[in-house]
Amino acid sequence: MKVSFERIIASEKSSFRTLHNNSPICEFKWEYHYHPEIELVCVISGNGTRHVGYHKSNYTNGDLVLIGSNIPHSGFGLNSTDPHEEIVLQFREEILQFPQQEVEARSIKNLLELSKYGIHFHHKIKKVMLPKLKLMLESEGYKRYLLLLEILFELSKCKDYDLLNKEIMPYTIISKNKTRLENIFTYVEHNYDKEINIEDVAKLANLTLPAFCNFFKKATQITFTEFVNRYRINKACLLMAQDKSISECSYSCGFNNVTYFNRMFKKYTEKTPSEFIKNFSHNKVNVDLKVEKEVTLKATF
Repeated sequence: MKVSFERIIASEKSSFRTLHNNSPICEFKWEYHYHPEIELVCVISGNGTRHVGYHKSNYTNGDLVLIGSNIPHSGFGLNSTDPHEEIVLQFREEILQFPQQEVEARSIKNLLELSKYGIHFHHKIKKVMLPKLKLMLESEGYKRYLLLLEILFELSKCKDYDLLNKEIMPYTIISKNKTRLENIFTYVEHNYDKEINIEDVAKLANLTLPAFCNFFKKATQITFTEFVNRYRINKACLLMAQDKSISECSYSCGFNNVTYFNRMFKKYTEKTPSEFIKNFSHNKVNVDLKVEKEVTLKATF
């Protein structure tokens, strides 16, 4: 799993970038990355994994998320299946110039401040905003810029949203420890279906076991064991969405005991595996990998 800085180049004859992604997902790299530009992602339809800052969860039936400047995130095509279609707007805050006394300016500035936590807008908001986002693809010059302002203003007035993180993740956490974190993430990615020995991972990071535990908790705000369990449960959710049985999902994701798997699944999704499967079949699933109430909510890399 790579962690990278992405350089954003504005669209031709525009002060910001507008993307329409509708190619097969195998043609894209859905890496964990960051950039100074604020990003609005609208997945028109389909399922996948939403990974913004510390937060990681699955979405179904499309998505609409606003991500603040330099907040690490993955492409929303991660773990999705074709067809995958999305519209993405990437812009720097400095292109939005307003007179100080404008009320509209204050509401948009408040929206951009909240975006540092990652804002997930509910599906009815996505449905309302989609025609304007599609119109953005057909517009040019000042018309496209005015549409951006209109979209941001309407979003700033919305109340139907959730903040994905309770704390802002500084991109410096990633940039300063890039290579070491990449090695750890990649190891889990390749070995989540097997027994993982934390001492082996500490050696991989070239740290003693106590130093590794301290480093990982400081970098991600969760323990390494928590990270592995969340990663496995996330993979299990994706397998269940492909009609795999509960026991098959359990053993395929590194759990050697179905009872323990059921307990961990309920802990992180607040649903039993059976409830998840039932809800998914009715297109009602929107799984956030949560921890128990006494623990601060953080999501995995």
